[in-house]
Amino acid sequence: MTEKAPASGSVLAVLFLGVLMGALDIAIVGPALPAMRAQFGVDERSVAWVFTIYVLFNLMGAPVMAKLSDRIGRRVVYTLDVGLFALGSLIVATSTHFAQLVIGRAIQALGASGIFPVASAVIGDTFPPEKRGRALGLIGAVFGVAFLLGPLLAALLLRFSWHWLFLINLPVALLLMVASARLLPGRLQRASKPFDWAGTLSLSVGLGSLALGLTDLDSRALTTSLAAIDVWPFLVTAVVAIWLTVAIEKRAIDPILKPSWFATRQVRLVALFAAAAGLGEAAMVFIPDLAVSALGMTAQSSSYMTVPVVLALAVGSPGFGRALDRTGPKPVIITALLALALGAAVVALATTTRTSLIVAGVLVGFGLSGLLGAPLRYVVLGEVPANERASAQGILTVFTSIGMMLSGVLIGAIAASAGGGAAGYREAFGIIGCVVFVMGLCAFGLINRRAAAAPAAS
Repeated sequence: MTEKAPASGSVLAVLFLGVLMGALDIAIVGPALPAMRAQFGVDERSVAWVFTIYVLFNLMGAPVMAKLSDRIGRRVVYTLDVGLFALGSLIVATSTHFAQLVIGRAIQALGASGIFPVASAVIGDTFPPEKRGRALGLIGAVFGVAFLLGPLLAALLLRFSWHWLFLINLPVALLLMVASARLLPGRLQRASKPFDWAGTLSLSVGLGSLALGLTDLDSRALTTSLAAIDVWPFLVTAVVAIWLTVAIEKRAIDPILKPSWFATRQVRLVALFAAAAGLGEAAMVFIPDLAVSALGMTAQSSSYMTVPVVLALAVGSPGFGRALDRTGPKPVIITALLALALGAAVVALATTTRTSLIVAGVLVGFGLSGLLGAPLRYVVLGEVPANERASAQGILTVFTSIGMMLSGVLIGAIAASAGGGAAGYREAFGIIGCVVFVMGLCAFGLINRRAAAAPAAS
């Protein structure tokens, strides 16, 4: 049974700041990579592990942290996650060897992996149904805010040292841990069922192997790369481990991935839509390259072509959240998917100009704001029992991450097979747009429950 906390601005502020801390760390790390390379004397392939290890442990940690939240309480796990993030930040900032830095990033990612799913579950626990959409929308807007503030904050702190990008997390984390202990709901009765260690291990191996296999794929030579020794064993391991996970979870007393979640069409569809959001989110990383290829822009100026995406994401998330409370999730999700597909179509079909890329960026950002933030999480909150909310939220994180990894591989492979350059990128965006459009049509199969976030019976 969950102890009820008041649905107040204080609770929302704690959740908002925690998610912002984790999101900012993604946005500000990029500018620090040259300084890290210089200090530790590593090459580009090695320094890429600063990102790779973060993706890997974030993907593996999300379902575990979410499950722990359902078993031992939101307050304990949210505070633990923030503490782990702070510990990882300290290890990174004080690193004397590159291996120590990578370990710190892994611990950071493990902490960050639970912050967003647990925050979404807390909203389900503490806010009434008619206010949950708005609260989830504000949390979703964090990512747009983070990617606006991240480069500015990095530029300021890098004047002193890259270490300050991580040291700044420590006082924020301390404040959050104290506030979490006071404000977030706890648990009056601990779970008595045994923890699903077998399912946790097999799922972690499967997701970790999938991340490593997809990360090492060379999208410019996909067929050859699939046969490489550093790719196919991981992909095979991923398939076997995920199949084994399904078999284990059917027999587990308290499974980390409950098969009954996927028995409903609602959950199956939103899992697909989360993957579509990942496809779109990762696709926008290639917009600067397209601007360089098609318009002859410099690398520095082309980076500003992602600003329309971020602005639309920051503005759209709260708006979609308010719309959820009025109309229910179905029209919001359909609108978001079609906006995302239209944005990709503009890139693919329109003559590439600064104006067309800005229009495409606004459409894609608008679409992502309706998928990465409130609507999908709103649906899941209404489809699972109250004591399984966080675990189910973690699944959305997993599917979004898988979509992001697949997007990078697919766009690179399609662009290369189409001859590379601007024409290759346009063809890749066209295919991504078609996939998302089909998912938009599938969204008409959703059941539009305006009270979708009402607690399910446990």
